[in-house]
Amino acid sequence: MSDETDRILDPNTSMGAVTLRVGDLEGMSAYYSNAFAMEPLEERGRDREVHRVLGRGDTPLVRLIHTPDLPAVDPRQPGLFHTAFLFDSPESLAATVYRAAQTPQTRFAGSSDHLVSEAFYFTDPEGNGVELYTDRDRSLWQHRDGQIVMSTEYLDPNAYLQTHLTQEALDAGPTRAGAVGHVHLQVGDVDTARAFYVDALGFETTQTAYPGAVFASAGGYHHHIAMNVWNSRGAGPRAASLGLGDVSITVPSPADLEGLSARMRARAIPFDGDGRSVTVVDPWGTHVTVALPDLSTDELLAR
Repeated sequence: MSDETDRILDPNTSMGAVTLRVGDLEGMSAYYSNAFAMEPLEERGRDREVHRVLGRGDTPLVRLIHTPDLPAVDPRQPGLFHTAFLFDSPESLAATVYRAAQTPQTRFAGSSDHLVSEAFYFTDPEGNGVELYTDRDRSLWQHRDGQIVMSTEYLDPNAYLQTHLTQEALDAGPTRAGAVGHVHLQVGDVDTARAFYVDALGFETTQTAYPGAVFASAGGYHHHIAMNVWNSRGAGPRAASLGLGDVSITVPSPADLEGLSARMRARAIPFDGDGRSVTVVDPWGTHVTVALPDLSTDELLAR
């Protein structure tokens, strides 16, 4: 590979299942099943913890780790701003939004047209942010001054459902495809976050105009990862708590892991690697795992 490709993640990089530490495993599992049409794929006990993977079809979307002795999510600390689940059609998105709205524990947090996507926001029963969204075709994305144009315009949720909700999509439930499209993090400092997620990890910035935030991706996507200080400016490393346990990134080949390992070594950032994945901790204590594709639920549970 050239020096340029050594510096960045492969264009075919994508996001994997997000890990959440939860206090009420059964309650949270039922919520993600009922609200977001996910089904349990597999689970495993490890010491005092229970790990359960939920997803759609055979695609893992979230891993829940039962750790009830940890303190609750602190919205001012670094960690998760939201996990964003991507749907392949407006009908599939509308069906999931409708399900979420009908689930009693749901807290609706708003909806927005971001020009590149249409998104709906929720907060789960333990305080973790969730985005449900679908992308507009890339041919419709606008670029200005080397950045992807994104905005936050009003999106009427009722009008969206009236236009796109179908009984067929509702009935399909977890058989309809889903993916983790991006993960938005809370951090203590944007420049430090950029040094880690862009310079070291290898994402490329796509939008820096939002005050207190930076958006980055691989392969020209609008963003796979975002970092903001809106609630957590100046925060140091997070204490152990419920909430985000691991951010998962999928790369195409062992060469991508080798390039990442080289970048970590060059910056004296500690990491672990096993040939199938590289695990590193960001400046605020968030675990990031970069792994090869076709990760089995067994491998996910073994992390």
